[in-house]
Amino acid sequence: MAIAALLFIVAVAAFALSAVSGGGAGLMILPVLGLLLAPAQVPAALSVGTALSALSRILSFFRSIRWDVVVRFVPPALPAAWGGVWMLSRLQPVYLDLLLGLFLIGNLPLLLRRGGGAAGAARPVRPALLPALGAAAGFVSGFTGAVGLLFNGFYHRMGLQKEQIVATRAANDVLLHLTKLGLYLSYGMLTGPALRVGLVVAAAAIAATLLVRAVIHRLHDALFRHVGHAAACAAGVAMLVQAGQQITRQDHMAARYAVAGDDVEAALVWRQHVFSIEVESPVDIEFRHIHPAFGSGRVPRQGNGWYRTSVLHLSPAQGIFVTRRLSRAAGLSTQAGGSFDRDRLQEA
Repeated sequence: MAIAALLFIVAVAAFALSAVSGGGAGLMILPVLGLLLAPAQVPAALSVGTALSALSRILSFFRSIRWDVVVRFVPPALPAAWGGVWMLSRLQPVYLDLLLGLFLIGNLPLLLRRGGGAAGAARPVRPALLPALGAAAGFVSGFTGAVGLLFNGFYHRMGLQKEQIVATRAANDVLLHLTKLGLYLSYGMLTGPALRVGLVVAAAAIAATLLVRAVIHRLHDALFRHVGHAAACAAGVAMLVQAGQQITRQDHMAARYAVAGDDVEAALVWRQHVFSIEVESPVDIEFRHIHPAFGSGRVPRQGNGWYRTSVLHLSPAQGIFVTRRLSRAAGLSTQAGGSFDRDRLQEA
């Protein structure tokens, strides 16, 4: 009950900010949903809330909908959303979340720019590009459950006013999210916990729409854009932190640094791969990649793991050259927190 109350408070704040900035509540509450549900259930729960949120905004701002944008945006978005849901049923979206976080943080220069980034400062978006934007939004939304602030800048560049952005985005989103809900249900992702969490998000979204309905008309356009850029940056930071933690945990990622005399080495472990760079005295540099050989790291009838090592050498005396070798390692660890010792490798 306490967790549901916390989710409701966070969702009200996120959707209130979303109503002012023109979208992005889904991206802002993704980190919270990730704490309550399995990764594959998060997009389904989010779509329950955002679908009902879109319906409430359509009722509140129906007269401001730009139907010429909707008819170009929605038709390609629906089949693309199916592609995103299909991809979600086979892959974890954590790496896409990482890229989306980086993309959202790209709003920081616009946030720092005086005036919040005037709409006229960027090249206008041609109506012919709307089908492509709809397809991209549908795929990303189906894969992650949210798209929000990613495409907010395009609405500004089409010359839409703040009320039109809120209303048109809602009209674009409602059919998309309803379609995704059917797809999530067919793929078994709309479970009981996901539905309950989604209904909490939906109640918060409707409450937020009622709270800010009278506020948006009083906001200056520059402040409207500024709030949108700030929300995008905040969501980007949150997504980067959460995605980074998930990648570190599931892919056994670790970084190490060592100094031995005049030699300096830094290594990054990712899954069963070790990437390292070593600087030797005076100015010799080696880039090294170690990974399991023969697919599984073992060869038939051999008890120890076998690894391939590729090294790119940069040397003022010997020039640039590459060496490769097949090595057998007894207990070579590529797990997070494990140890890596080149001297334990013996050339085959």
